[in-house]
Amino acid sequence: MAELSTLARPYARAAFEYARGGDALEAWSEQLATAAAVTQDDTMQSVFSNPSLTAAQQAQMFGEVCGEALSEKVQNYIAILASHKRLPLLPEIYVLFARYKANQEKSVDVEVVSAFDLDDATSDRLASVLGKKLERDVKVSTSTDKDLLGGILIRAGDLVIDGSVRGRLNKLAEAMNS
Repeated sequence: MAELSTLARPYARAAFEYARGGDALEAWSEQLATAAAVTQDDTMQSVFSNPSLTAAQQAQMFGEVCGEALSEKVQNYIAILASHKRLPLLPEIYVLFARYKANQEKSVDVEVVSAFDLDDATSDRLASVLGKKLERDVKVSTSTDKDLLGGILIRAGDLVIDGSVRGRLNKLAEAMNS
């Protein structure tokens, strides 16, 4: 996966810089999300792997599938990706674009997994504490995992905070085996 990220990075950076310069980050983000979803369709995968189609034909077919969901500028971007045979990278480009956008906006999406449902007050307090620690605006999404014995597991980008009972027991076992 690191290879995909390496290939997608310059394209994501270019799209981000262009969108930021045009004050259109949100619009580009939505359109790239749509394009990334279309890219993952099996029919589109067969279009990308069809050697008889030119890059222009692939871009045209992609544009027809997306219809008016993509602006002319994003369609031009898609054509550039097609000409460099990089259309399959769109999902990774979108992920990187979203990361650049979140850094620009100083926000982060945080996933909290717990053994039980968290009430709104607890989620808000957790978001506040994490916001101060990460120096970002935190958007919390919660889910439950009945396999957790207790505690919580927090994922914020590359940061993982394992405050679950299972995680603590694993750390204890590692310490005892060392």
